Amino acid sequence: MATNFPPGPGRILGIGGVFFKSSDADQARSWYADKLGIDSGKYGASFHWRSFENPEQEHQTAWSIFKSSSDYFAPGTAPFMINYIVDDLDAFLAKVAAAGVRIDPKRDDADYGRFAWIFDVDGNKIELWEPQPPPKG
Repeated sequence: MATNFPPGPGRILGIGGVFFKSSDADQARSWYADKLGIDSGKYGASFHWRSFENPEQEHQTAWSIFKSSSDYFAPGTAPFMINYIVDDLDAFLAKVAAAGVRIDPKRDDADYGRFAWIFDVDGNKIELWEPQPPPKG
């Protein structure tokens, strides 16, 4: 598949999280734990993995159920949101801005990484996450 996306820093490395809403989040968490073995607790589960390109680097994918009343996905209206891990948040945002992608002006810096949000062609909110670099040593 051909792409016009510019090479270099500012690319997606993998899926950082899958988030969806449920009308009964506690019941859904119990179902996923009992039926599929995903023990997520109140805040979600983490799946750890290593990339083919850089196997010494560990990544994680978060998986979490939100109450249906949550506005975390707003202004998107979908009952789900995907989080993508990016290698350089600023470079990625510059690339998608140049391509005309709608970007949420909000940014969030946490002790586990930097976050920004964009919207796809259908208005679905997409979360971008640049994890903190691993500790040296």
